[in-house]
Amino acid sequence: MRVLPVIISGGAGSRLWPLSRELHPKPFIHLPGGDTLIGQTYARAAALPGVERIVTVTNRELLFLTADVYAEASTPPVENVFLLEPFGRDTAAAVALAAHHAAETEGADTILLVLPSDHLIQDREAFASAVKRASALAGQGRIVTFGIVPEHPETGYGYIEADGEDVRRFIEKPDAEKAAEYVASGNTYWNSGMFCFSARSMLEAMQAFCPEILSGAREAYAAARKSDSDDRTAFEVDPKAFAATPAISIDYAVMEKAENVACIPVDCGWSDIGSWAAISDLLEPDGNGNRLTGEAMVEASENCFVHSEDRLVGLVGVSDLLVVDTADALLVARKDKAQEVKHLYNRLKDRKHEAAKLHRTAHRPWGTYTVLEEGDRFKIKRIVVKPGARLSLQAHHHRSEHWVVVSGTALVVNGEKETLLTTNQSTYIPCGHRHRLANPGILPLVLIEVQSGDYLGEDDIVRFDDVYGRS
Repeated sequence: MRVLPVIISGGAGSRLWPLSRELHPKPFIHLPGGDTLIGQTYARAAALPGVERIVTVTNRELLFLTADVYAEASTPPVENVFLLEPFGRDTAAAVALAAHHAAETEGADTILLVLPSDHLIQDREAFASAVKRASALAGQGRIVTFGIVPEHPETGYGYIEADGEDVRRFIEKPDAEKAAEYVASGNTYWNSGMFCFSARSMLEAMQAFCPEILSGAREAYAAARKSDSDDRTAFEVDPKAFAATPAISIDYAVMEKAENVACIPVDCGWSDIGSWAAISDLLEPDGNGNRLTGEAMVEASENCFVHSEDRLVGLVGVSDLLVVDTADALLVARKDKAQEVKHLYNRLKDRKHEAAKLHRTAHRPWGTYTVLEEGDRFKIKRIVVKPGARLSLQAHHHRSEHWVVVSGTALVVNGEKETLLTTNQSTYIPCGHRHRLANPGILPLVLIEVQSGDYLGEDDIVRFDDVYGRS
């Protein structure tokens, strides 16, 4: 039976800071093998038999980063549809949006396969086999969850107790003693957060158990703004209606209340990659149990994990440490405190610290920028614009800018003038001038931008025209 995969991509991945940031979250982290979690999820969904279309529910700010990952994936050709949330409202609202969309576009009997974007599955054949069984049950009106056969007692996951295919109960994250009991029972599984159901079954269940979520999502979807391009269709969910939609997980809203819930056990090498300890486990250890990525040297040290991006990291005489070094932030933690990293992230977010939101290299619809240096009244950036892309027509109230082309061709609007610049040529953008940068060439445009002024925040921008629909 054909299914419609629905990839839900959200959350900050706070336990994987400093690699995971609000605008570059966990699904986009590159794993030791080079892939991203969302890229693997997309490829896994596209490879299922008969899949012609994939729906992704994500934040509007992550659309172009997601589309770039999908474009690079080696998959059979599929149609991409994006349901773009203005802000997160947890998984129940996301599922409701997807169910409304599927019922309207493909029919109420459409079978949806809901997949979190940030989980690792190593055995695709076992996964595909489980999806086949789940879709058959979903076609009979069941709401199906996937229970992961537990490899060990785990206190970081919720559990599902089942009697054959029938779910008895959902269990909150247990203590170590209870987790050991559940694993020994043989009929209790890790809750994967993956689901399969018909649009009709889910809409009926939500009408019965969480009608306010269903109606809020219905109104937000009905008022969504649709945009089309050559390779995707996007629906920008209405912010006002979506703001009134309660934020709750699909587990609490439906799964724990419905009586027609089934469980398909699956052993597929699953992990939710929920901490740096889980990332560490993906690497082969050296003779002393150290697991290293990037340029790192260890001396008289054991059982340590090091992730180094831009510089050499050295450890001497230490054990059981996590060290994650990025261009603008360094994390050092004991391995047994890996789950506590989220508290550090939350404190940064409460203080509105840039390191909670952005990397030094930030992704934009038109390309990327990297902050090279920043000081009193100046900031230096390296800007890369994709071929054929252009920034918004904009102005700044508090800063002026110098642009120097490093490679490629720049089409610059500066006030009333339009100029074509090539390598080693430059221009000056006075404070308050309307300006736009575009790349008319077939190669990436690289330039250095020097900002100067009394305020250099990213929010000092007024957009007059933007092809990406940003205000």
